[in-house]
Amino acid sequence: MGINTGKGAIFDLDGTLLDSMGVWDQVDIDFLGRRGIEVPDDYMTKVSAMQFRQIAEYTIARFDLADTPEQLMAEWDEMARVAYSTVVEAKPHAIEYLRGLKASGAKLAVATSLPPTLREPAMAHVGIDGFFDEVVSVDDVGDVSKENPDVYLLAAERLGVAPTDCTVFEDLLAGIKAAKSVGMTVWAMNDDSSAGDWAEICDVADGVLFDFADAPVAL
Repeated sequence: MGINTGKGAIFDLDGTLLDSMGVWDQVDIDFLGRRGIEVPDDYMTKVSAMQFRQIAEYTIARFDLADTPEQLMAEWDEMARVAYSTVVEAKPHAIEYLRGLKASGAKLAVATSLPPTLREPAMAHVGIDGFFDEVVSVDDVGDVSKENPDVYLLAAERLGVAPTDCTVFEDLLAGIKAAKSVGMTVWAMNDDSSAGDWAEICDVADGVLFDFADAPVAL
């Protein structure tokens, strides 16, 4: 695919285009609530850095549950799928911003960690599924996390836009650093999930947003 001379915009979903980070907290509350257990104060902090299976194993051990990790992950998946297709909303002014960028001739992509089972219902539910030329996820780069630039580079490649002509919108510090490392411009979206990293995010990113009304009109 040839590189064109246009500009590319690459968007994260969770916490950037989608106001969705509360979904997983609610899944925890509802899941344990079904079993008559209140979520302990330290639970969400403990599991925040774990992989999905690790969280399942930790939860079974901590609360002495009879479920297998597979049963537990399947239940969480289903709860999340329902939430992403019914509860999640777009961040303020996101839709207007995407519409404006599309009209300007920019190429648009999604680069996300969300699997298709969650991202597709969520994008359809909030009405943003028609804006993007490409949708890629960490699944498409061998599950390499956003601490590495692979998923952003794949999005740029599929758009046919040079990395230095791409602007990334991301809420996670690791993703912001990774995209910056390959010459991309990065705007950081403020989200509760990254509150602890906000000072460093402000240092690293090219610009910060609290709302897409503040986003750059021209890339």
